[in-house]
Amino acid sequence: MTGQEAAQGPKHTRDLTRRKVIAAGAGAVVAAGAGGTFAAGAFAGEETRAAQGTATGGAGEVCYNLTSETTEGPYYIDADKLRRDVTEDQAGIPLTLRLKVIDSETCKPLANAAVDIWHCNALGVYSGYEAMGSGGDGGGGGGTPPSGTPTGTPTGAPPDGGGGGGHEEPTDDERYLRGTWRTDKRGFVEFRTVFPGWYQGRCVHIHTKVHVNGTWTDAGYEGGTTCHTGQLFFDEESVLASAEVEPYSTNTTTRTTLDEDTIYPGNGTQGGLLKLQYRKNAIAKGVVATLTMGVDPSASAG
Repeated sequence: MTGQEAAQGPKHTRDLTRRKVIAAGAGAVVAAGAGGTFAAGAFAGEETRAAQGTATGGAGEVCYNLTSETTEGPYYIDADKLRRDVTEDQAGIPLTLRLKVIDSETCKPLANAAVDIWHCNALGVYSGYEAMGSGGDGGGGGGTPPSGTPTGTPTGAPPDGGGGGGHEEPTDDERYLRGTWRTDKRGFVEFRTVFPGWYQGRCVHIHTKVHVNGTWTDAGYEGGTTCHTGQLFFDEESVLASAEVEPYSTNTTTRTTLDEDTIYPGNGTQGGLLKLQYRKNAIAKGVVATLTMGVDPSASAG
């Protein structure tokens, strides 16, 4: 998107850039589009660590603990799809993804930034890469849904397409479940999509990038720099609930749990774990996911 994307490092390396980014969980949101009063740098009901008197670390770390970025993965496409609803014709559980982007130094909202999201569909397939099937494995459909908590530890390296490594060239012109939209004056951006599925070697996740200092045009977002590249994650309870709903229930690809994943930092909301709200035993009706991300607008990330 910016023309300044950095080359990817080794596959499934967690802290590729070592540049720090803040991510903190949001408080519960009753429904998509619900209003409310928001604290500086946080969703309603979300106190900053400074306010709680538990801030740690050096200068600039005034709101949240810091965590490293995560890999872009091989399936990023600079599609310039300026839209909030990225669903197209994809079946799945409705997901409202609401993010807030703040300046990591000041904790003030970062307005007019461009936020990208992209993720696989319910069967683990990425648009633009349908020929590769589910995560490059060619599977993803048919059979009995997973049940209970998955056991066992994956052995060996995950397959190509598992979320790390270099960029793959697109195999088709599909662009569902991909989009870019700007943050408002309060730093908020909201997308409508579907709950992601899974593919071999990775837990359920959404990719994201934040771009700043560019120009919005009718053709897309031009120039500027990418100040954050990361991934957003889902807890096991929600994933197991989704696995009971069609079309997720037809996905028999071996699923990697959140704890088994080699990309997830393992540190909760600070590592990109989304705060989710949905009706228990009725996840098919929809999910609202929220997160606050603090970025350094002056940084440049791959």
